[in-house]
Amino acid sequence: MAEIAVGLVKDKLIPLLTEEAYLLKGIHQEVEKIQCDLNYILHFLKDADARVETNQSTNGSQVLKLWVKELRKAAFKVEDVIDEYVHLMVQQQCSHRHRFIGFLYRSACLVIKLKTRHNIASKIQDIRQTIRDINQRSADNGYISMLQQGSTSDQSNTWYDPRKNFRFLMETEVVGIESTRDELIGKLEGGSPRRTMISVVGMGGLGKTTLAHQVYVYTKGSFDCHAWIEVSQSYNKVELLQKLMKKFYEARNEHVPEGIDGMDEATVMTKLREYLQGKKYLVIFDDVWKTDFWGDIEKVLPENNEKSGRIIITTRDVEVAKFCKTSSIVHIHHLQPLPLEKARELFCSKAFHEFEGHCPTHFDKLSHEIVERCQGLPLAIVAIAGLLSTKSNIVDEWRKLINSLSSELESNKHLTSISKILSLSYNDLPYYLKCCFLYFGIFPEDYSIRCGRLIRQWIAEGFVISKKGKTSEIVAEEYLTELINRNLVQVSEVDFDGKAKTCRIHDLLREIILNKIEDLSFCQVLSRNDSNFRGLTRRLSIVNGSPNVVTSNTLEICHVRSVFIIDNSEMPNQMVRALTTNFKLLKVLDFEDAPNLDHLPKDIGSLFHLKYLSLRATRVRSLPKSIGKLENLETLDLKQSLVLVLPVEIKRLHKLRHLFAYHSDWNKDYHINRQKGVKVERGIGRLQSLQKLYFIEVNVVGFDIFEELSKLTELRKLGIKKLRSADGRALCDCIQRMKYLESLDVTSASEDEMIDFEESMASPPQFLRRLYLKGVLRKLPEWMVRLENLVRLDIAYSKLENDPLKALKNLPNLLELGISYDAYYGEKLRFEEGAFQKLKVLSLSSLSKLRLMVIEEGALCGLEVFEIGPSLQLKELSSGFQHVRNLKQVHFWEMPTNFMMLQNFQSLQSTAANIRFNYIIDGNLWGYRLEDVTKVLEIMRGELDPPE
Repeated sequence: MAEIAVGLVKDKLIPLLTEEAYLLKGIHQEVEKIQCDLNYILHFLKDADARVETNQSTNGSQVLKLWVKELRKAAFKVEDVIDEYVHLMVQQQCSHRHRFIGFLYRSACLVIKLKTRHNIASKIQDIRQTIRDINQRSADNGYISMLQQGSTSDQSNTWYDPRKNFRFLMETEVVGIESTRDELIGKLEGGSPRRTMISVVGMGGLGKTTLAHQVYVYTKGSFDCHAWIEVSQSYNKVELLQKLMKKFYEARNEHVPEGIDGMDEATVMTKLREYLQGKKYLVIFDDVWKTDFWGDIEKVLPENNEKSGRIIITTRDVEVAKFCKTSSIVHIHHLQPLPLEKARELFCSKAFHEFEGHCPTHFDKLSHEIVERCQGLPLAIVAIAGLLSTKSNIVDEWRKLINSLSSELESNKHLTSISKILSLSYNDLPYYLKCCFLYFGIFPEDYSIRCGRLIRQWIAEGFVISKKGKTSEIVAEEYLTELINRNLVQVSEVDFDGKAKTCRIHDLLREIILNKIEDLSFCQVLSRNDSNFRGLTRRLSIVNGSPNVVTSNTLEICHVRSVFIIDNSEMPNQMVRALTTNFKLLKVLDFEDAPNLDHLPKDIGSLFHLKYLSLRATRVRSLPKSIGKLENLETLDLKQSLVLVLPVEIKRLHKLRHLFAYHSDWNKDYHINRQKGVKVERGIGRLQSLQKLYFIEVNVVGFDIFEELSKLTELRKLGIKKLRSADGRALCDCIQRMKYLESLDVTSASEDEMIDFEESMASPPQFLRRLYLKGVLRKLPEWMVRLENLVRLDIAYSKLENDPLKALKNLPNLLELGISYDAYYGEKLRFEEGAFQKLKVLSLSSLSKLRLMVIEEGALCGLEVFEIGPSLQLKELSSGFQHVRNLKQVHFWEMPTNFMMLQNFQSLQSTAANIRFNYIIDGNLWGYRLEDVTKVLEIMRGELDPPE
């Protein structure tokens, strides 16, 4: 954690030092010296943190832990002083910009400013001396030499690793992987004679080693030679190759040649290739961490033409598996957690030996709770079951374990192996990814976090290191992707284009994070059961508990940089007022889903460093004028709040990148949200850093909103409400200037208002991926068919007279298509042969004139989800549905009685799709399966009472 703190501060010093002109006289040199000291220290901190975690009981590790803690505090002080200094310099620049006011300001505040400057200079010198003292003590006490004497991997062997035992399980002890084992065996024994690799990928403790060893035991007899090699995080290439050669000889009961241990790299590589020529070989490399591993060993594993070479690697990182594809056939198998039934079977087999693996009735509920907490992770299931099987007062011990699993993972010697194995992945992360991963501990258990929210918060926190040619958002998305690829983060929900939409972490990983974040002053999580503030911390997460802690006057509270109010119904006024008094250095303030919050303090603008402010799903109705003083604000999220008008002061927020500003009305008839935009004032065009702006109303009186919009050339996402017919050309002119635009959502002033887009856009944005048009079009704009990157299209109220499918079928990358609310005014839709090959989701909603659908063979080959209705004139389902082979879900909405005849669904009965009929009965939404059609008809005809 000191590595994180020091690394982030070092990164923060770089831009400060590049602006030497703004530094106070004499301070630049001191700051530069601090950076040099931090660079020197940072080199050793990764080993220090890892050693502390791996060997917490040793005296040396305890000393190192104290050293790490001192460094962390010093790094925090550096960051605090930097922020104070930046605020001071901005005030000074403002006074220079306004000469007369500046003269008065400088005259009145000269004494105060001189004192403030002197204080900051003194603080920086004190911090510099503190870091020098820490460095000196580290040299005097031998901390650095202690780290240099051995590597982290040496220390990792000092604790018991239970995974090694899993390789020697009897076949009867294997639970839940039998079918996967047989599948992998089939791939080993069949397939191409070329060299082939199988990569088993999954998070730590998931059973990769167990699975690979089962496959190895079953198949090794079919090969001329075979070897099992443990790789781990740190390995020596020459030693690994020497070990591989010995294993081949030993497996064939051959005499191991003398001198192997003394061979250099070139010699051992040559000998291995010679040995394997003409042989059918099998090699398992267990626990591979680095992508360059394949480059180290691929040249010694030859292509033997008719004699197939087979390789299995186990890894936590999917990028390791993908990298091997550069020169070999690779099958990637993503190992999944055990399903609940199999997890329970494994648990019972280990916990209830005396009952022959059967759970006694009185332990049924408790065992379910334990298994659910393990979330299908075999390592945890086996370890916890083994511990509980030894307890005499088993009920009390089980309950204790459920209630205090986090502390038990760290303190109970039988369970610490779980924490250490899972922590290996964390230790392998660079410091900027470590802090991103720890961030998940801020949120509650089983909480799925929107990826966009997470990314914007990471940026606000300063975790994201800039890269040339890439926005911070793109870099942060790469960070999240890497954590997902390393199997540290799970994707909860995938968007239609395959990108992660929401994500979460395994509960046991969260327990480990919770132990780290408070000990490392990263964050404190408070709740009703634990509401005590405990000293220095950088972040405060109040989860479904009383937020009165923020009114505390303790010295440490002022150092908090981020506050999260999550799932909290309590929001006392004194708490809101205390924000601007006690949290002067806040960067992130997240009130999302705090339903009782109805206002912001008038002096919110005093939070100069605030970069992220979310009022999403609150009852806040207006923003105070001081919002314009938040010069560093990058994200303002007002989605689903009650804010209807953005104050004119918003135009001062020149660093604002993301502005989400709309609310929704619930439509009970069709169970949909009708979104409404907010009104903006003159000056919105000054926010030239904006990337996302939605939704705003454009029928504004008093100024030309489109002149303002034309200046926002960095926009990636734009949402427009209440567009008038006369505004079409002006909007198109704006859009053409937005070269990076990826998402456009336009709604007309009324359902009968024309959107004049026909010939108004000569060069539409080439990166446009999502397009939503709600209003009368009459015919599709010609420029729409040139959108080669378009993946999602939704049109509504368009009243198109010609079949739109003729034009849309040529969009090469379209994945989702929605045609709704009389977007098409014709009677027949025809999906031609070969059309819409990539389309996955098709929604045809409320098309009042539609009578017939035709799906020709070869159309919609990739369709997975189909929704239709209400369409009162549609009397039959196209017989072409039998050609749509990949359907997974079919939903019919409020279809008429004459459509609900069983003969309509014969073509669907042969599919594996989940078919549902959705009806609103007495104000409630009901869903029925295909086999319930008869019951639905009886209810609709009044022959059967609706369900209660």
